[in-house]
Amino acid sequence: MIRFLDELRWRGLLQDVSDSEMEAKLTPGAGCYIGFDPTAKSLQLGNLAVLITAMHLGRGGLDPVILFGGATGAIGDPSGRSTERNLLSREEIDANVAAQSAQAQAIFSRVGVKANFVNNFDWTAELSTLDFLRDVGKHFTVNYMLAKETVRTRLDGDGISFTEFSYMLLQAHDYLHLFKSHNCRVQFGASDQWGNITAGLELIRRKGVGEAFAFCIPLILDNNGKKFGKSAGNAVWLDPSMMSPYRFHQFWLNTSDTEVERMLKIFTFRSQSDITAIVNSSAAEPHKRIGQNALADAVTTLVHGEAATEEARRSAQALFGGSISELSEAELLDIFGDVPSTSMTRERIQALPLLELFTETGLAPSKGEARKLISAGGGYINNKRLSEGTQLVGDSHFAGLNILILRSGKKNYHLLKITP
Repeated sequence: MIRFLDELRWRGLLQDVSDSEMEAKLTPGAGCYIGFDPTAKSLQLGNLAVLITAMHLGRGGLDPVILFGGATGAIGDPSGRSTERNLLSREEIDANVAAQSAQAQAIFSRVGVKANFVNNFDWTAELSTLDFLRDVGKHFTVNYMLAKETVRTRLDGDGISFTEFSYMLLQAHDYLHLFKSHNCRVQFGASDQWGNITAGLELIRRKGVGEAFAFCIPLILDNNGKKFGKSAGNAVWLDPSMMSPYRFHQFWLNTSDTEVERMLKIFTFRSQSDITAIVNSSAAEPHKRIGQNALADAVTTLVHGEAATEEARRSAQALFGGSISELSEAELLDIFGDVPSTSMTRERIQALPLLELFTETGLAPSKGEARKLISAGGGYINNKRLSEGTQLVGDSHFAGLNILILRSGKKNYHLLKITP
């Protein structure tokens, strides 16, 4: 007998279940599937929670199937939206599917869980309108579709096009197809997909091909109670070109003390005893942020690999006076991208004594204060302490880079960018 519901429930990864006896009715090797529409080239935080759920099911004896919506992505899911989505071109959709699939496959590989990766365009592209209406549409009443919250919400607002109204039928057809081709007996997803997911159950029931099940996990919300995502402007991307491993790591490091335990349960595979020990250690020494560090390291390694995590930690140390000699210019700009900056020509920088650079950048209110700061050992260039304020910046300070990092005290930074 399959066992995974208790694990998901303890981790906060279970909200609604179609049948409380689901586990007893499943056999090892049955398929379970989750779908993603390629609205961007990267998956994001909420998608990661569902992928991790799929891995728990894989460890529990099911065979995960990860679907990418080359077909449904061309239509647009109305779930969680008050307006119509912009339609993407076939080229954009195909590129996004390829990128998202590569991300998911890399994550599964790091955990050592096998999965099948499929694209619903493969079985939908040649489906004729007449066949779709006869074989799928015939089994749904308009009343049933209007009762879905995603549709009802849109009808109360700006309305919904026939295109997006039909979305749940396409998703239901996916479940039926995977039920037959991959022995998928379970579909799951975030709670905002519950209406679409249960439409698949309805189609399979009406077709009389067998018994199917479904469950959903809670939405992952930010501190303001908003769903993480592109449309909300708070997306946490998994693609390193859209969110660097350093910033990804920093996101998890900034988790509040009250949220660390919940996030460790959802986004890591640490056991209940391990998480309890981490939480207790964090409570005993909150200044060490033990839980946040364990969380940030685990999730960054899962998504980007161990080398990226080490690099992110090394980059973070630069903010606290650590060496920056091994960091590239791109990494430094990423780390110090939010600090005040000034642009100057290389000639002007090299013509000014360091104490004048400190005053021109606002790190010191006057030359006298800058001299005192540097004499007291509180002035730094590229995290190296200065001993003399009258010295000039030499070529060695640049180390082949087009930026300089000035620091006053422990955390007061200023970025000097060299202009042509």
